[in-house]
Amino acid sequence: MKGNRTLEAPRLLGIIWPFVAVVLFQALLGSISLYALSAVRGYVGGESLWSKGQKDAIYYLTLYADSGDQAAFEKYQRAIAVPMGGHDLRTALDLPTPDIAAARRGMLQGGNHPDDVSSVIWLYLNFRHVSYLEKAIQLWAVGDGFVQQIDSLAQEIRQGFARGKASAKKVADWKARIAAINEGVAPAASAFSDALSEGSRVLLRLLLVTNLATALFLIALAWMRSHKLLAQRQAFASALQAEKERAQVTLASIGDGVMTTDVDGCITYMNPAAEQLTHWDAQQAQGLPLAALFNLLDDNAEKDSLTLIEHILSGTLHEGGEHAKLIQRLDGSTVSVALVGAPILSEGRVSGVVVVLHDMTQERQYIANLSWQATHDALTGLANRREFEYRLEQALAGLSRNAARHSLLFLDLDQFKLVNDTCGHAAGDELLRHICAVLQGGLREGDTLARLGGDEFGILLENCPLEQAERIAENLRQMVQSLHFVWKGRPFMTTVSIGLVHLSQQPSTLEASLRAADMACYMAKEKGRNRVQVYHADDTELSMRFGEMAWIQRLHVALEENRFCLYSQEIAALGESGNAGGHLEILLRLHDESGRVILPDSFIPAAERYGLMTALDRWVVRNVFQVIRQSLDEPHQGPLAMCAINLSGSSIGDDNFLDYLHRMFTEYAIPPQLICFEITETSAIANLGSAIRFINDLKGLGCRFSLDDFCAGMSSFAYLKHLPVDFLKIDGSFVKDMLDDPINRAMVEVINHIGHVMGKRTIAEFVETPLIEQALREIGVDYAQGYLIERPAMFTCDSLRRQRTVEPPHMLKAPGTLR
Repeated sequence: MKGNRTLEAPRLLGIIWPFVAVVLFQALLGSISLYALSAVRGYVGGESLWSKGQKDAIYYLTLYADSGDQAAFEKYQRAIAVPMGGHDLRTALDLPTPDIAAARRGMLQGGNHPDDVSSVIWLYLNFRHVSYLEKAIQLWAVGDGFVQQIDSLAQEIRQGFARGKASAKKVADWKARIAAINEGVAPAASAFSDALSEGSRVLLRLLLVTNLATALFLIALAWMRSHKLLAQRQAFASALQAEKERAQVTLASIGDGVMTTDVDGCITYMNPAAEQLTHWDAQQAQGLPLAALFNLLDDNAEKDSLTLIEHILSGTLHEGGEHAKLIQRLDGSTVSVALVGAPILSEGRVSGVVVVLHDMTQERQYIANLSWQATHDALTGLANRREFEYRLEQALAGLSRNAARHSLLFLDLDQFKLVNDTCGHAAGDELLRHICAVLQGGLREGDTLARLGGDEFGILLENCPLEQAERIAENLRQMVQSLHFVWKGRPFMTTVSIGLVHLSQQPSTLEASLRAADMACYMAKEKGRNRVQVYHADDTELSMRFGEMAWIQRLHVALEENRFCLYSQEIAALGESGNAGGHLEILLRLHDESGRVILPDSFIPAAERYGLMTALDRWVVRNVFQVIRQSLDEPHQGPLAMCAINLSGSSIGDDNFLDYLHRMFTEYAIPPQLICFEITETSAIANLGSAIRFINDLKGLGCRFSLDDFCAGMSSFAYLKHLPVDFLKIDGSFVKDMLDDPINRAMVEVINHIGHVMGKRTIAEFVETPLIEQALREIGVDYAQGYLIERPAMFTCDSLRRQRTVEPPHMLKAPGTLR
């Protein structure tokens, strides 16, 4: 705080107040001194008048005693009035409450000048008990006593003359008494005069010493204040110099060029960065016009019509804005700078300008690099997906304005993962670089090759006839196939699958074009890889794949919005055996965007093809466990039905899914005996080793398993003995026609017999009539499932606990076991 105050500009009052105080105090002290001296002078003058009046009164009273002349007595009265006025003054001021008016009359009666009245009264009231003045007042009272005696004698003499002519003896007596009074009053008057004189001299000396001491004190105070002001001025100058040096060091250290000019635009200062930027030395540039150092150019490298000073004064280069400018130096070279300028104001008037130049060369290079990185692949240097989609969108937009034909190619390397897995990603990266070089060599100038991600590439052939596009695609396939890639002595054969889409003037969106090319490439891979697949809108197989791809997005959204729901259908015992609480199969349904219920056969193929089945299985498991946990927590008594949950082949071979099931059993504390997992025969045989490990792990907990759709694929019965399942579900295709087809009835009997021999219980699907149910009882099938038993209904807590009975036959033809 102290340092900050040092740097403040001193105000006028802050500078002169000590001197004003000195003058005022000295004037006040002088006034008091003069006033006191004036009062003392009044007393001295009054004492002179008092003495003269007393002497005159003695003289005229003596004449009056000799002659008895009335004129002499009148002169006596006039003379005695002076000392009597002094007596009245003193007695009026000695009252407990001084009578100022009476004192004033007494003074005027005593012959004092009216101007001395106030000072005499002030001195008497305030200093009556001080030293010589107190002594003088005491002598004054003694003198007043003699004056009283004279006046009493005068009245006695007058009365004597009033009674007649006085005798000589009487007159002599009067004169003797007058002389005695005169002899007594003279020493008192003299002592009073001496006391006043000595008091006035002492007062004079005191006032002189006081004035001298005060003058010395005020001179010392003024000297100290002046010294402080000088020290502040020196500190201010030092701080200003330090600030200047700090500013110069700062300006010399920053990377931006800083220049200042006077009001005429001539250079007054340049920092080193400005010297480097303009190629001018600061000393040489001193006093030169700013325009002599460089010129402003517009974006087209043409000179600006306004000077830099005019730009700054007009406010177009104010601080806070980013003003990119191109400047041309004396040697003709140009540099891009961010320029900021502001006028320098002094007392409200422009005294110059300051210009700051920031070299934008590195920033522009950085922006260019970022722009390149945003549109290109770092590994191969090709355009990336974003840039490719932009160019494709521009080409599609051009089709609506001009008649042209373009072609879009989607390329996917075959078995690229093998290179990464066996030799590492460094080998894969090197292979991608070789592939890029090969592909670029087979394209025309102006064609766009882009890396869309991983081992996928896109090619846009603009203004390319259909036949030429197909020849280019085939040529690229052969060139890739001819590439022999060797990594650390190990050769690799490379092939590519290509999807080709012809883009015509028919309305086509970016998404549709990319999806068509992707699907064509996918079909090329499905047909054996290393081929070119041309997309045709009327291709039935492609249309089916399109439908599956459309389902993928819908399934993702449905999972996010939780639009799946669970149904259940009873599996009823046909004999005495069975779970006390019953047996239910859990069925999955989907509510579409409009709320309609969608059966699984509409979306399960897409989910299986594109890897969404494990996510669906997890959703089903969690929601089934939630309902079972809720039922266990309810106070109602009675056994719960065993729930059969269908699992996909991808989930069976996923160790993470097995861990997920263990966590669910722990989290919800579900008795494993209440869960039966259903797996299809085809998925079990396709992942036989994984299926056996999966089943054994969960059976160890107490879960049960059903083998669904048994014999639907006519697989060998030899696999059955390796699968430790509890139930065999006889495929409904055999059951529903067993009454009319002896072969189907024989298949049901064989499957049932084999299952019982292996210690497994059997379940017949699609039981829709009482006759089929009766035939199954005769064969010895253990359980039945179908619309005769129960129609699928919402899976709730009531579904797990309700009493189960075989319902009368329903004339329904729709299948009832779809997942």
